Amino acid sequence: MSNKIDAAAKDAEGKIQSAVGSLTGDKGQQIKGEAKQVQADAMKAEAKLKEEAKKAARKVEDAME
Repeated sequence: MSNKIDAAAKDAEGKIQSAVGSLTGDKGQQIKGEAKQVQADAMKAEAKLKEEAKKAARKVEDAME
C-alpha cells in the first residue's frame, strides 16, 4: 500500500512542478515535473505487478492444497 501512496505523492508533486514551470516559463522545472510523473507511473506499475504476483502465488498455493 505504501508504494501506491508514494506513487500518488510523486505524481502530484510532478504535476505541480510541471504546472509551475509552465506558468513561469521555466522549461527545466516543467521537464523535471514531467519526469516525476513518469517515475510515478513506473512506481504504480511496479506496485501492480507485485500485487498480481502475490495473487498468482496464492492461487498456486491453494491449488497445491
